[in-house]
Amino acid sequence: MKTMINNKYPLSDLTGKIIGCAMEVHHVLGNGFQEVVYQRALAIEMSGQGINFSREQQMEIFYKGQSIGTRRVDFFVEDKVMVEIKAIVQLEDVHLAQAINYLEAYGLNIGLLINFGNTSLQFKRVMKHTMNHSKSKNHINHSSDI
Repeated sequence: MKTMINNKYPLSDLTGKIIGCAMEVHHVLGNGFQEVVYQRALAIEMSGQGINFSREQQMEIFYKGQSIGTRRVDFFVEDKVMVEIKAIVQLEDVHLAQAINYLEAYGLNIGLLINFGNTSLQFKRVMKHTMNHSKSKNHINHSSDI
């Protein structure tokens, strides 16, 4: 299994392993299935690689310190990385904005947005800078089309 490790990104070892698992799932299944199929297959692949995760974990969303609801994250990996799965033809800016908002809402710094719906696996590493908590300081790494 190929891993996608780039040491310039925080938690690159872990995110690289997750991306490698996603690449294997896409290699075996291809595109064209519903999101839940890829979610189940990715769970099997990550378990096989010894990656600790929870699936469909309900997480509280806060606004100015007050709970305003919950949202289920596709994967919460090693208590550090949020993984959001899509099965669409092409990722768009709205999906990236959604991933950034989830990072903010969950108080996390690192996330992955993975799309199985294209003929090539697409992934984006989404990071929140910790030096300055301003939303304008969020960073999106546009790694994709592997």
